[in-house]
Amino acid sequence: MTNDYSYTDHLPADFSDKSLRADVLTGLTAPRKWLPPKWFYDKLGSELFEDITRLPEYYPTRTERSILTRHAADIISAAGTSTLIELGSGSSEKTTLLLNALLAQHPDDSAYVALDVSEDALRSACAGLVAGYPQLKVSALRADFTHQLDVLPGNEARTVAFLGSTIGNLDPAERATFLHTLRAQLRTGDHFLLGADLVKPAEVLIPAYDDAAGVTAEFNLNVLQVLNNRLSADFDRSSFRHRAVWDDQQEWIEMRLRSTRSMVVEIPTLELRLAIDLDEEIRTEISAKFRRDTLADELEAAGFVACGWWTDEQEWFSVSLWGI
Repeated sequence: MTNDYSYTDHLPADFSDKSLRADVLTGLTAPRKWLPPKWFYDKLGSELFEDITRLPEYYPTRTERSILTRHAADIISAAGTSTLIELGSGSSEKTTLLLNALLAQHPDDSAYVALDVSEDALRSACAGLVAGYPQLKVSALRADFTHQLDVLPGNEARTVAFLGSTIGNLDPAERATFLHTLRAQLRTGDHFLLGADLVKPAEVLIPAYDDAAGVTAEFNLNVLQVLNNRLSADFDRSSFRHRAVWDDQQEWIEMRLRSTRSMVVEIPTLELRLAIDLDEEIRTEISAKFRRDTLADELEAAGFVACGWWTDEQEWFSVSLWGI
């Protein structure tokens, strides 16, 4: 029995500030401006995203949850490991469905490792899990899964979970790098559990990222306030409009912010004066949607072997298990 969790910080104290500065400098000075979606999630952004997950138009969270509710026991049985590691764990809310099955099948040696860049999210989630699952060994790793997969604990056979279709936020080259790097860290007996959103009609996809109530628009615009707060920028949020665009060639949704006027934005922390033209857009997220065969091709190219595939009745979302 345990009444606490271990916490290990693999990031320097200034990691977030340095990463933000580098991303903004690289992305906003590019010929086509962009920002990575990880900067959405300040306190307000995280709250807005939780609101998004409850919107009628936003199917991914509830659909993935329905798959895990129905199939968690099968997933844990197929993986056969008593240690679950979650990349980008966030609130670890959906993970409880897997943990219930894990504890039922491995009551004496179940362990959960949460990995995230946010100390607040890690501590909040792990404290809740310790309270709710006193028999579970809980660990928190503050690390960045895009370049620190070597910190994954490796004493026992593990199932590494990457849920929520976060993989869709990576472009094809980034996905290939991530999958090959993860595969290199795994060994015989380990598994990879992946949640991935599937291709579906644009009339379903676009409203999921541009809801009638405007919550996603507020979420998208809030990233400008993050830059104002953290970099002393002077973005005028009222001069941008949220857009969600389906790219049927790349098969991904792009979230963008379009300017409604020409402007010059000052970012003093970066000593940057940023000219933005009328109708110029900043891409703030890609969210790739997958087909089963092409997703399998990407994982097999990285050295993974298919071990299980679960989806909902409409085949809108997938949870798949991969061995090595």
